Amino acid sequence: MNEEKYTRNPVKKSPKSKEKKDEGRTAEKKHGSKLKNETSANKSYREKLRYGKKDNSLTVDEAKKLRKMKKQGRRKIYKDQAVAASVRKTAIRNEDNNSGTDSLNAGLAVAENGAGKIREHGQSRKYARKIHKRNEHLEAVQGAKGAKEAGEAGESTMSATFKANRKKMMQKEFAEAAAKKKAKEAANGVGSITKRFTDKAEDLMGRLAEWVTEFFQEHPGILLIALLILIVVLLVSSLLTSCSVMGGGVNGTTVVTSFTAEDDDIRQVEADYVALETELQNKVDSIETDYPGYDEYNYSLSEISHNPFELAALLTVLYENYTPSQVQSMLQTIFDYQYTLTTQRIVETRTRTETRTGHRTVHHADGTTSSETYTYEVEVEYEYYILKVTLTNHGISAAVAALNLTQEQMERYTLLLETRGNKPDIFGDNVYANPGVSEEYERYVVPGEYLTDQQFANMLNEAEKYLGYPYVWGGSSPSTSFDCSGFVSYVINNCGNGWNYGRLTANGWKNATARVAASDVKPGDLVFFQGTYNTSGASHVGIVVDPVNKIMIHCGNPIQYASYDTAYWRSHAYCYGRIQ
Repeated sequence: MNEEKYTRNPVKKSPKSKEKKDEGRTAEKKHGSKLKNETSANKSYREKLRYGKKDNSLTVDEAKKLRKMKKQGRRKIYKDQAVAASVRKTAIRNEDNNSGTDSLNAGLAVAENGAGKIREHGQSRKYARKIHKRNEHLEAVQGAKGAKEAGEAGESTMSATFKANRKKMMQKEFAEAAAKKKAKEAANGVGSITKRFTDKAEDLMGRLAEWVTEFFQEHPGILLIALLILIVVLLVSSLLTSCSVMGGGVNGTTVVTSFTAEDDDIRQVEADYVALETELQNKVDSIETDYPGYDEYNYSLSEISHNPFELAALLTVLYENYTPSQVQSMLQTIFDYQYTLTTQRIVETRTRTETRTGHRTVHHADGTTSSETYTYEVEVEYEYYILKVTLTNHGISAAVAALNLTQEQMERYTLLLETRGNKPDIFGDNVYANPGVSEEYERYVVPGEYLTDQQFANMLNEAEKYLGYPYVWGGSSPSTSFDCSGFVSYVINNCGNGWNYGRLTANGWKNATARVAASDVKPGDLVFFQGTYNTSGASHVGIVVDPVNKIMIHCGNPIQYASYDTAYWRSHAYCYGRIQ
């Protein structure tokens, strides 16, 4: 019989039993401490994480987490803590044996524990009320959402779809957090100077941003003034920076597109080159004196001239800031590439009729005789001596090609020609230096009454084929384009009027035509100019198409219709000529 069960007198407990009872109470106390409020629960966690230590020192992991959270600024820490607490509570309410929820709860507990450590180590508590209010608000929102879901799927369980989505969301958040952590560690390097500097800078910026935000929340008027000052500062800074950049860019661009030599030096070098051309022209003019005794002198001469901007651009690319003494040798080199003067002695065997005188005896009727003189003609062969003189102007472009400029130099050369060295007036009114088509005559139509002259109509028909062709020094055919005398020569020789004058210069055409008074000029006559470049006689020629309005078609740059009643052409007017 069990005495303890039926007797009223309590059985004395052995010391061992008492010890067990005390242990039960101690265990009961420990379990009870876990059921206290969140503050006590967090303290319990902290006691465990300190591995039995009684001081407030942090473990290595806790210190690392603390540094990480400091970077983000205290405001973000408290915000994350509030959101984490709210999410944890909501997750606990909806927990349904979900392992993902358990993991999330554990992670949030650690985060809260870390936040608690921050507060224990001197962080301000003045945001506690704000966090509490935010928690209540989030709980209310989550509660309303939970109530709606409960009404749809039942209060005891959540829908399978919601659980799956929540699990995916948590997994994605954990993965993103891990990836960011690894990326930052890889970028900064463990213990590197850059990482330590970045950590300190981020912490300082976080603290500064928090202080500025709080200050302006309390003083909104100052915030407005600060914003206005900031806008003004940014605008001024932007303008100064833009002006500085623009100034530097404009300065650099100006240098690249400009002739860098002194203006007087550029003009003097141009004059030196013109002197070489003048010497060449004199040599051509004295051919018959220097080569006497020929039956015929056959000339095929290109114009002697050049575009001064081409010369200045080439010398700029080669020498940059040059002086006349520096480039004299190069001037001769360029000149030799541009011009080629050749003479060729040709001997032909020809026949001709010659009148000769003979003597014969005349017999008279009376038996006497006498001697008389008579003439007769005979065909005889003889040697015909011809001196063929050819002057070819290849243009300064020939020198550019022969000097093997680099790609950068060629690009600079082209740019200088397009901008004319930012000195468009440095060579005055030189027609070859100022190309372009006058818009007034771009679509000019010759009056129909002039076309009743078939000879002129043939000339005009051929000339208009080449409108827009560029001026090319020495050019005399469509395949090469033309210079002024080359254009006139080609039109006259190929218009179908039966003329064949060969290739003549402007002055050659003056000598080959009959002079015409200004009052008697008609379409198809030639108009001549002098002094457009340094040469004797006519230096430029065009074909008159409208004598009333004084319009010509000529090879300017490019081939175009133009008025020869302008200040420039009037100052260089010479004479008119008519083809025979």
